[in-house]
Amino acid sequence: MKITSTSCICPVLVCLCFVQRCYGTAHHSSIKVTRNQTKHIEGETEVHHRPKRGWVWNQFFVLEEHMGPDPQYVGKLHSNSDKGDGSVKYILTGEGAGTIFIIDDTTGDIHSTKSLDREQKTHYVLHAQAIDRRTNKPLEPESEFIIKVQDINDNAPKFTDGPYIVTVPEMSDMGTSVLQVTATDADDPTYGNSARVVYSILQGQPYFSVDPKTGVIRTALHNMDREAREHYSVVIQAKDMAGQVGGLSGSTTVNITLTDVNDNPPRFPQKHYQLYVPESAQVGSAVGKIKANDADTGSNADMTYSIVNGDGVGVFSISTDKDTREGILSLKKPLNYEKKKSYTLNIEGANTHLDFRFSHLGPFKDATMLKIIVGDVDEPPLFSMPSYIMEVYENAKIGTIVGTVLAQDPDSANSLVRYFINYKVEDDRFFNIDANTGTIKTSKVLDREETPWYNITVAASENDNPDLLSHVTVGIRVLDVNDNPPELAREYDIVVCENSKPGQVIHTISATDKDDFANGPRFNFFLDEHLSINPNFTLKDNEDNTASILTRRRRFSRTIQDVYYLPIMISDGGIPSLSSSSTLTIRVCACERDGRVRTCHAEAFLSSAGLSTGALIAILLCVVILLAIVVLFITLRRSKKEPLIISEEDVRENVVTYDDEGGGEEDTEAFDITALRNPSAAEELKYRRDIRPEVKLTPRHQTLSTLESIDVQEFIKQRLAEADLDPSVPPYDSLQTYAYEGQRSEAGSISSLDSATTQSDQDYQYLGDWGPEFKKLAELYGEIDSERTT
Repeated sequence: MKITSTSCICPVLVCLCFVQRCYGTAHHSSIKVTRNQTKHIEGETEVHHRPKRGWVWNQFFVLEEHMGPDPQYVGKLHSNSDKGDGSVKYILTGEGAGTIFIIDDTTGDIHSTKSLDREQKTHYVLHAQAIDRRTNKPLEPESEFIIKVQDINDNAPKFTDGPYIVTVPEMSDMGTSVLQVTATDADDPTYGNSARVVYSILQGQPYFSVDPKTGVIRTALHNMDREAREHYSVVIQAKDMAGQVGGLSGSTTVNITLTDVNDNPPRFPQKHYQLYVPESAQVGSAVGKIKANDADTGSNADMTYSIVNGDGVGVFSISTDKDTREGILSLKKPLNYEKKKSYTLNIEGANTHLDFRFSHLGPFKDATMLKIIVGDVDEPPLFSMPSYIMEVYENAKIGTIVGTVLAQDPDSANSLVRYFINYKVEDDRFFNIDANTGTIKTSKVLDREETPWYNITVAASENDNPDLLSHVTVGIRVLDVNDNPPELAREYDIVVCENSKPGQVIHTISATDKDDFANGPRFNFFLDEHLSINPNFTLKDNEDNTASILTRRRRFSRTIQDVYYLPIMISDGGIPSLSSSSTLTIRVCACERDGRVRTCHAEAFLSSAGLSTGALIAILLCVVILLAIVVLFITLRRSKKEPLIISEEDVRENVVTYDDEGGGEEDTEAFDITALRNPSAAEELKYRRDIRPEVKLTPRHQTLSTLESIDVQEFIKQRLAEADLDPSVPPYDSLQTYAYEGQRSEAGSISSLDSATTQSDQDYQYLGDWGPEFKKLAELYGEIDSERTT
């Protein structure tokens, strides 16, 4: 099958199409697909022949954007089997077959029914086949071919990123690259010049240029000055068809801004300035401003101001305001019109950020001269000192002179000055001042211990102009006099151990004095000489403003006396010296061998045992609850007790359980043990209550007469015999307890409890060395020895 195309545009394709058509006319198989054939000749060996194939041309071309009224002819399909009798049927399948591309099934002509756009789809893949119209069987294998959409110049170049905003430093060299712009063309770059773009500049000359091929924009002039012109609008055009006539074009705008560099020095608008400053200007206040102009911007215009010379260098100072770039002139010292009426200053302004590429443009600084004229004003009085410090003794009489302040009118008029004190509150009027002389006196009695320092403000004004005021601070120190006796530093809790030895230090005390150091320490401690010598304690002055309490005797007993009182005297080192008396309270406590306090009274013992009051209450409450439960249980048991006598009508065998514990010795109803306690006492026999008596007992008077003639041993034996012979008792042994102590011994008691009343000179100190088991015994005999000593 051959494929014939007439849509050949380019010269090469025209030639190919011409060859194709000529070849097809001569041989009728321009594009031919045939099968291999083998010929068999009888009597000869099999001979293979190379099949004859046509020239294969498997693609068509169709122009895009076809706007004709008729379908556009694409090409022709032809099979070698087609004899022109209409027996061959051509079938077209694939992309766009039947919708975009149609085929004449008899002639094989292919047409395009729609206008195609190469930018949407560049080619279509289709399949062609020739079949027998009668049998519908393929005459040849299916062939694949491509229909390519041939491009035309129907798309203009576009700048996808425009418009552009870019900066370039001023004063740049010619040819400095600014920006590269790129335009895209949707046409086929492999076919013709439809997508070949050339750049040109439409607006922005002669300042900038553009490379026609790359689109790089460059500066076209030397030393472009931002101060002369800052913004530029450049229009760049991109044209396809290599810029030829008939090509399509697109344009974009590039906004170029020149950035600043430090190429301009600061300049003062004037070379001479004059400033008026009144003499009443406050020190540290701003008195004027000055500014140098700089054509640059940003940090390139930053500058600093300085005073380089002049007679006012020490009186004035200048600083730079970073926001406004102004020089702020301030006053360093007070002005006095009467002494100096004018000053001259040379002020310099210089850039802080220099660019050495432009140093040839001159020094980046400028200077000017400033003349300052001092104005005369009516000034308030001026004190002789910026502040005053005065002293006065406490307890001084009212009206005592503390000191004098002095103020004068600095003006040439020298007006009279009046003084007064600015009181903060009505109650702090401790001082007053003479309005004419400025003498300060006390108006109340001062107490250094209450307020050691006073700060007052004294004001002065002129008689002619009371509105002009000046103020000064006066500090008054209150000096101390010895008007407070010393006293103990705190309340002391002094403890002495029961086993203390003579000369033992039991505590150290100190003292304080409200007076100043000169009238306080050194303190002297001593006992009152008018009192008798204390036999128990003494006082030792340590000569370091402390004193020690010492014991005079051995051992103390808190059972005999648990608190002692020691009167002491304390004197200070002031002139004249003051003294005071105090009484120390000393408690007697039981201590360990190492001196630790074990207990001083019952509360201390409980505290040492680690039991708080809440814990003791809880323990006692638990004990009461347990006792109540026990009493309730016993009461219930007694109320439920059943009789032990078995009914005669119950002839069954019964096991009688005796689980009655009895009332003990206090139960006189169960059994009378009077006879067991004293055989000689009268005994009244009683029947047992747990069984029925069946035998007749011995009369009471016989028993009494018998008891008088026997001793305790015989009495017990007799009772044992009666218990053994008594048939009414249960058939098991019974335990009977006889708690009789007997007659009093003639030898008396051998106990040592009453030995404390005997007189003995024995020393029991060795008991303290026997260990903790004999601690209580050592304390007991230690107390007895202490009582004897006392």
